[in-house]
Amino acid sequence: MRTLEDLDAVMSKPSAALIQFMRELEGDIMLLGVGGKMGPSLARLAMNAISEAGVDKKVIGVSRFSEAGLKDELQAYGVETIACDLLDDAALQALPDVPNVIYMAGTKFGTTGKEHFTWVMNAYLPGRVAEKYKNSRIVVFSTGNVYPFTPVTYGGAHEGMSPAPIGEYGQSCLGRERMFEHYSHKNGTKVAIYRLNYAIDLRYGVLLELAKSIKEGRAINLAMGHFNCIWQGDANEIAIRSLDAAQSPANFLNVTGPETVSVRYAAEQLGKRLGIEPTFVGQESETALLSNAAKCMQEFGYPSVSLGQMLDWIAEWTLNGGSTINKPTHFQEREGKF
Repeated sequence: MRTLEDLDAVMSKPSAALIQFMRELEGDIMLLGVGGKMGPSLARLAMNAISEAGVDKKVIGVSRFSEAGLKDELQAYGVETIACDLLDDAALQALPDVPNVIYMAGTKFGTTGKEHFTWVMNAYLPGRVAEKYKNSRIVVFSTGNVYPFTPVTYGGAHEGMSPAPIGEYGQSCLGRERMFEHYSHKNGTKVAIYRLNYAIDLRYGVLLELAKSIKEGRAINLAMGHFNCIWQGDANEIAIRSLDAAQSPANFLNVTGPETVSVRYAAEQLGKRLGIEPTFVGQESETALLSNAAKCMQEFGYPSVSLGQMLDWIAEWTLNGGSTINKPTHFQEREGKF
């Protein structure tokens, strides 16, 4: 893949399972926070699945739409858009009721120094949304940052492990989960908590950050020596299909790839493809932020895009100067400061 058109075509191509899911799903879908990193591609994937399923269903994207052109871009795909500041309670309450909600709103970067805003977005707002959409099925985007670091030999934190987030971002995300969990108990709302780390797009993500470091001759820090990742197209599909996994009490789901990926291995593989020997500093820690996605794969199957394919695509994209989005993952962070 060398162009954004190539990327869009691959990212938004629905599987047979997703098409069948759309045939069976009752009602429209609302994406709250569609303007984030994953929202636009998820909306396009949903629209394509609806089209190929031959059903009459709407995808409604809600965002402040601060990014120029995004609203027009989504409308061109057939997504209905609503400009809304979700923290404006009157505006939130005025949103239409829909039976299926994917909640993607939240904040991560810039938490340090603006902790108050992080908490209002990640822990206060979810309670308001949970009450507003108490009669809907809700997929709630969360993060593996709610887990403690685990030994790299352990296989990653599983859904039965008690959360122990490091830093205020992870703590606020646990607050988000607890709000939806509470209202799931209180109102019987069907909820799926979607704990993601890390989605890979060619324009950003852990693998791109490694490839850019190699190409620019910067040493790669090995302190956070292992990670998980999943192709964003697969992550998007799982998010949509997780509407069927929503339960009361809330159902928890780790969403990532099957491998515990070594930073050193990934960098060396990218280096071979780029024709540049990577350099490293530091030493791998015995623990890392890792998730076990066995439950997710039992439910939805293994990702369609392998780690090797992602490495190939990222290297080609980097060699050809593909466009990037300046939204680093900070996957190396071990103190929870974002």
